[in-house]
Amino acid sequence: MNDATAITNLLYRYAELMDAGDLEAVAALFDKARIKTGDAEVEGSAPMLALWRANVRIYPCGTPRTKHVITNPIVEIDEEAGTATCRSYYTVFQAAPDLPLQAICAGRYHDAFVREDGQWRFSRRDYSLLDLVGDLSQHLLIPVAAQ
Repeated sequence: MNDATAITNLLYRYAELMDAGDLEAVAALFDKARIKTGDAEVEGSAPMLALWRANVRIYPCGTPRTKHVITNPIVEIDEEAGTATCRSYYTVFQAAPDLPLQAICAGRYHDAFVREDGQWRFSRRDYSLLDLVGDLSQHLLIPVAAQ
């Protein structure tokens, strides 16, 4: 598998795990990463897991009843340094008992990656790029306003 595919697969794995409600596995993807969340930055999987557990509504089916769709990845790789960046778009769809299927938010991810032992991993993610906000009341346990 080429490097660009491996990196985009990490983006898609994130979406797959989040939509499955496997917050522990999602957090593990960011084990050695710095994450910008609004005005703050955290490092590692433990604070991200705590943040998701406190803020993401998980339904009795074990999932948040969402589909994260990640598109338009622009991957730039520095082969010599073993680093890469990726800018992408995301749209989150949700259908819940009190919410018909709809897009609930959209934004951008700005990610950085590093290659360790031949494998790519997240080294940084900027979560502050939320562009469009719909009805997040059935997804998040906190109010969120557009940026």
